[in-house]
This record gives sequence, C-alpha cells and structure tokens, in this order.
Amino acid sequence: MDLNEFILLVDDDQELTELLSDFLTKNGFEVRTESNGLNAARRIIEERPRLVVLDVMLPDMDGLSICRKVRSQYAGPILMLTGLGDDIDEVAGLETGADDYIAKPVRSRVLLARIRSLLRRSELQDTQLQEAPAASESRLVVNGLILDKLERTATLHGSNLELTLAEFELLWLLTRHAGRILDRDAICDHFKEIGYDSTPRTIDLRVSHLRRKMGDDPREPALIKTMRGQGYVLTLN
Repeated sequence: MDLNEFILLVDDDQELTELLSDFLTKNGFEVRTESNGLNAARRIIEERPRLVVLDVMLPDMDGLSICRKVRSQYAGPILMLTGLGDDIDEVAGLETGADDYIAKPVRSRVLLARIRSLLRRSELQDTQLQEAPAASESRLVVNGLILDKLERTATLHGSNLELTLAEFELLWLLTRHAGRILDRDAICDHFKEIGYDSTPRTIDLRVSHLRRKMGDDPREPALIKTMRGQGYVLTLN
C-alpha cells in the first residue's frame, strides 16, 4: 500500500478536532485536519493518508458517502466517528467500507488504541505481502472463488469482489477452512490476534456484507452458511 505517513482527521467540530489533533501529535503521529466533506473525499484520494478518522456528520458530504466514494481508490484504514450511537450507524459504516467505528463522545485514549490497532493490522498485511509467501499459502481456490493474498484480490466466477481489509481477512479465513464450521468466538479471537477490536456482532455484520457482495441470498445462503448455535461455514459445492 503506497500511503503517506500522516493521519487525516475529518470533523467539523473545531474544538474536538484541535483536542484530538494535539493528543495524537503528542503520541507521535503527524495529523492533518479537514472539516468539509467534499474536500475530505478529494484529499483522501489525492493525499493517501496512512489512516483516516472520519466523522459521520459533515457539511456538503456526509462521512458514509465519503467512505463509499473513496473506498475503491483508497486501501488504508478508515475509522468512523458518530454522535448518534445507533446500531444502524455501525451497520451503515461497515457497509460502506469502514474498518472500525467509535461512538461519540470520543475518549482520546480509546481512539489512540483503536488507531494503533488498525495500523498494526495494516502494517502486518503489508509485511506479509513483502515476505512473498509460497503460492500455496497466498492463493486459495474454492468453488469458483479465487483469493490472492499477495495482490489482496478476490473474484467469484470471474467477477471482482470489492472487499475491505477486514472482509478479505474473514473470507480468507472461511475459505482456508472451507467445509469446516468456524465458531463465532473463535473467529473473534482470530481477529483480535491480528489487531481488530472484534465482537460476534461485527463478525455477523461482516458475514452479511460478504453475502451481499457475493450475491448469496441472506434468507437461504448457499455459499456462507450459518450453522445455528455453532458458527459459519464456507461450502465446498
């Protein structure tokens, strides 16, 4: 990932922006700020920050629309902020390609921990790419699904799947264990080990997103099946 070494903090609350910017700067990060939604979308694509902290409520373009607009051109982590605190906002944020989500009021140290976690995960993936694992370790092919960890790409029956980092990691995990049931708690533990703040709820959301992107009927899924009381399984046929 060819990203620049700064965090872009996007929020139109000037007082909060100054407080968070000062706090992150004191903790060793270079921080740039933006208060306008349209400008933020342009800057994310053009300037390619190391990570984006993105508020939902912004003038001219809201955070969800920004995330949706930039996601196909920006591969870095996006951390969403919202003052609404409803599950629907978490769902919407993850649907549009956010990697994590924090409800306001934001505690500085919690934000710092989430940022560090996302950056560790992103850097780990980059290290794995640089190490160039053997083809058998970097490419999975199951039932029309092809995953390439070196290129971080996924195709299903020849069609590209636009996945977030977390969605790709989940699909890779399910595909690597295709035909086996993976317990939701075990999946959560895997994500925590690689730097995500994960819960069964976020796993359920990401499975839902994968099904939608793969054209898998959520009422009667044929690809990623829910095994009631057990977990999820990627089918082999």
